[in-house]
Amino acid sequence: MKSKWNYEPPTAEQTRAAKELAEKIGMSPIMAELLMRRGIKTESAAKRFLRPLLSELIDPFLMNDMDVAVDRLNDAMGRKERIMVYGDYDVDGCTAVALVYRFLQQFYSNMEYYIPDRYDEGYGISIKALDYAAEKGVKLIIVLDCGIKAVREIAYAKQLGIDFIICDHHVPDDELPCAVAILNPKRADSTYPFKHLCGCGVGFKFMQAFAKNNGIAFSQLVPLLDFCAVSIAADIVPVTGENRILAFHGLKQLNQSPSVGLKAIIEICGLTGRELTMSDIIFKIGPRINASGRVQNGTETVDLLVERDLHRALAEAAHINQYNEQRKDIDKQMTEEANQIVERLESQAHQPAIVLYGEGWKKGVVGIVASRLTEMYYRPTVVLSCENGIASGSARSVAGYDIYDAIKSCRDLLENFGGHTYAVGLSLKVENIAEFRRRFQEYVSSHILPEQTEALQEIEAVVDFRDITKKLHNDLKKLAPHGPENPKPVFCTRNVYDYGTSKVVGRQQEHIKLELVDSRSSNVMNGIAFGQSAAARYIKSKRSFDIIYTIEENIYKRGEVQLQIEDIRPSE
Repeated sequence: MKSKWNYEPPTAEQTRAAKELAEKIGMSPIMAELLMRRGIKTESAAKRFLRPLLSELIDPFLMNDMDVAVDRLNDAMGRKERIMVYGDYDVDGCTAVALVYRFLQQFYSNMEYYIPDRYDEGYGISIKALDYAAEKGVKLIIVLDCGIKAVREIAYAKQLGIDFIICDHHVPDDELPCAVAILNPKRADSTYPFKHLCGCGVGFKFMQAFAKNNGIAFSQLVPLLDFCAVSIAADIVPVTGENRILAFHGLKQLNQSPSVGLKAIIEICGLTGRELTMSDIIFKIGPRINASGRVQNGTETVDLLVERDLHRALAEAAHINQYNEQRKDIDKQMTEEANQIVERLESQAHQPAIVLYGEGWKKGVVGIVASRLTEMYYRPTVVLSCENGIASGSARSVAGYDIYDAIKSCRDLLENFGGHTYAVGLSLKVENIAEFRRRFQEYVSSHILPEQTEALQEIEAVVDFRDITKKLHNDLKKLAPHGPENPKPVFCTRNVYDYGTSKVVGRQQEHIKLELVDSRSSNVMNGIAFGQSAAARYIKSKRSFDIIYTIEENIYKRGEVQLQIEDIRPSE
């Protein structure tokens, strides 16, 4: 899909301010402009952003119920109660369980972890799990990345004599569960200064508070920060504020001394020896961690993440990699089927949102299919599958549109739902699907803004090729880690020409390998345009064109800069 380009040139005042900031921090005006677009306008703010410090993490006791949670955990350990660490079956849930279990295991042994089976138990806290916990004598459950809506289940647990500490980041309902403590920065009464932690991040804050209360050095938590980085990247939460600090130091840990289980996954992915980025987590590491819960059972993922023996971890990672291959096959088949349905359904063709239902579809990959369709058609999308008369599935949104509110508007038709702005899980009776589709599409139609209905590419700076130096590239690296609210900067260069050597490449001749010059300098820039071979004929016609791109390091020629071209259009 071709995107609409959006560029707001800086005002004269902003250009002057950027120049002043550049002089103070010793960087180019281009870098200063990028910082100012991120709301960073002073020297001190720039230094904090470019060099995130663990010492600037927020005091965990500012989170509601944190003191109660730590007291209850201390009591459980003092009384030698059995503790269960319980989490969702996705990347965020599994990394959160691994982090909390690994940390507490150093000080306490009467504990276990539990990941519900996606197909047998469904999302969140299951009655089956609670019965199992009671049978095993569990007295305290620490639940991570779910639980905020489990009012009925936690009431049942209380009858069984089991207490709960909830560590969640999903939007709560008006009624909160009767847990001993609810750690969630999205609580309506939250006093915590940062609202966008992932589930693993909330678990980390709990362990930070536990360590502080018990005189345990913070340095003992640092080796577990790689789990936070993986979770922040995979769960697509804003990479700002406290998340930026956790992701920055988590990536450092992942590159320098990863946990044994993550090291095995890195090796299976073929990433050993490379400097890992958030993109590597999103496209390589995350899908493999997710695959076990999608195809089989997420417990196998946590087994791998807490493993301490590399030989065993490599065998487990290879096994999970097989699940990922199965998942990719299922994903491809379902996406093709869903595309065919969208193309056939004239009623959906002009709708502002897509709702698809397939009886034979595998529950574990509907979220991936929803994401694919959202990217292809640029519309909020719900994909549902069926089991025992109940349809369950995932909703994904486009940039800037809150799909949680749209799903919530249909709550009377739903059995269950939960999530956040861009991703929601839901279930409903099959007979309610038609009415849900009608009402959901009606709600989206009346609430979505025109600019949210087409892909928009935000350009941060218009530059000439002579501006693209190794120094600029090295400075740009300091903006990482990237993610929502801190995207990789997209640049634009106008009036560029083929140097004469650009060519179509790829197995199916779908990409273009480019060598370009611009009209203002003699610099020749290398670039790659994935999936854009349709533009090759125009490029070879010797006419000028404009490009938007990110500046990357060529992984095959270390130290050499290349452009990753996002879009190409004829110059005006």
